[in-house]
Amino acid sequence: MCGIVGVVSSNNVNEKLFNGLANLEYRGYDSVGMCFIKNKRFYIKKGVGKLEEVHKKVNFLKLNGNIGLGHCRWSTHGGVTEKNAHPHVDCKNRISVVHNGIIENYSELKEGLIKNGHKFYSQTDTEVIAHLIEDSLKDSRIEDAVRNALKRVEGSYALGILFAGQPDKLIAARNESPLVIGIGNNENFIASDVPSILSYTKKVIYLDDKEIAVLTKEHVGIFGLDGNKKNKKTQTISWSAEAAQKSGYRHFMLKEIYEQPRAIADTLDERLLNGNVVFEKEFSLADDYLTKINRIVIVACGTSWHAGLIGKFMLEELAKIPTDVEYGSEFRYRHPLLDKNTLVIAISQSGETADTIAALKEAKKHGVKTLSICNAMGSSITRMSEGVIYTRAGPEIGVASTKAFTTQLAVLYLFTILLSKIRKTLNEKQIKDMIEGIRRIPLQLQSVLDEDDEILKCAELYHHKLNSIYLGRGVNFPIALEGALKLKEVSYIHAEGYPAAEMKHGPIALIDKSMPVVFIAPHDVYTYKKVLGNIEEVKARGGIIIAVATENDKEIPKKAKHTIFIPKTLYTLSSILSVVPLQLLAYHIADKLGRDIDKPRSLAKTVTVE
Repeated sequence: MCGIVGVVSSNNVNEKLFNGLANLEYRGYDSVGMCFIKNKRFYIKKGVGKLEEVHKKVNFLKLNGNIGLGHCRWSTHGGVTEKNAHPHVDCKNRISVVHNGIIENYSELKEGLIKNGHKFYSQTDTEVIAHLIEDSLKDSRIEDAVRNALKRVEGSYALGILFAGQPDKLIAARNESPLVIGIGNNENFIASDVPSILSYTKKVIYLDDKEIAVLTKEHVGIFGLDGNKKNKKTQTISWSAEAAQKSGYRHFMLKEIYEQPRAIADTLDERLLNGNVVFEKEFSLADDYLTKINRIVIVACGTSWHAGLIGKFMLEELAKIPTDVEYGSEFRYRHPLLDKNTLVIAISQSGETADTIAALKEAKKHGVKTLSICNAMGSSITRMSEGVIYTRAGPEIGVASTKAFTTQLAVLYLFTILLSKIRKTLNEKQIKDMIEGIRRIPLQLQSVLDEDDEILKCAELYHHKLNSIYLGRGVNFPIALEGALKLKEVSYIHAEGYPAAEMKHGPIALIDKSMPVVFIAPHDVYTYKKVLGNIEEVKARGGIIIAVATENDKEIPKKAKHTIFIPKTLYTLSSILSVVPLQLLAYHIADKLGRDIDKPRSLAKTVTVE
């Protein structure tokens, strides 16, 4: 989950590296480092802490050079120390390496290298790569040495490599960890993610597994590990550099919460035409295939898994297709039963989540068709899938996902409409009501955001509480899970989400007068009265009740300590509105506690290692 940025240019690159790391720091902030070449020598500065903290000590901008690498670390192998910070070098200080991923066979490689006289200075798996290249360089060009070294490596990697003897050349390599090439004007870039280089170029090439790129300021060549050249398509990113900035908000998370009405409007744009759902050509799953599927399996992780649970409600309730939701990290370890009439849907904001990619690969081994729901054009899961639906949320920088989640729900809803119409499980009136319901969501979301004062009041009163419970039923049970996850992620307060009926099977023992209990309780014909009963049970035990309810509800305000209202909508859409108050509650509590909201401890935006 580390972040990599590299530049080779005709000009000094220190500011571009620094700004690139600043825009990439959500991928790791245990330590940070930079390396430049000047007069065929490396100049390296690094330290423990976040970019600004280390910069105050070492002043990265004093380093000069027309080529350089930067790295922000999320530690896996080796503790958080200056020695373990990247870049790492070989014995002769000729090869500098930055790395995202895990080298699975590093122990045996390291043991062999030590026997051959190599000296190691860190506890990381990454340093092995520098020494492997050094070993191969004795009889090879630097490009060949890199290829030969990587043939011995098992595991995942995104690499940036410099050779002091060739100060005009930057080498990159990828296997199962994301890496993108940026094509500039008399300069070229490598980066773990697009936002880090958006200020300098929108033209990118996505590396695939086991590919190596050789960059000079004027040229990019891409090769396989066999040395054969590859022709790669250049893509143009539609996001603006401004979209990846805070734009006056204190935190990216708050900005992205407030961007949700726009993000959903963009997700719907030109996809609802004349009573039909129309996806772009990337979707590419034909109607005749969609009529034949008899099962859907959704694979995802974290917040995207919660979106999948809500998708299950939509697909089963409306399109009448049995749907299973699997953790990407568990899916391939239990020999899944899949056949030609099963559709596997992978959901991922980044499209680079290692466990979701592994699950998708497992599905493809069974010969089933796959569909990805993703926010990042050109990412790994979109290139692996037969069909793609993009969420159009724009760049999401905050580690805790917000607008990516609600746009995933919007896409799942649109897909449900499409299937329901093709398979004739709903009549024209029902389809029309569904379309009208989703069209209203952006404006309704804006009215939810206007409830922020009541949410802020709850944060002021209860930010010191150490535990809380989130309860919901039906389509809003996953919202209880997501609300609890958001609070844990950004405030570090323990919270658990449960189906409200399951409260009596254990969690009720925790409820007392100091326990906040958040109910997701919009008015519906399915679960509302049952939830009222659950609220009474908590009230009888003195719990602090915070409820999300439908506007004009008369019953819940009588029972709850605090009520946050959302507009009336269709049952299957209520989850999109219900989650926003919980996002804001988590944000405000974390802010009151002085947490680093956009960079929560031990978390990274994209989990690219298993």
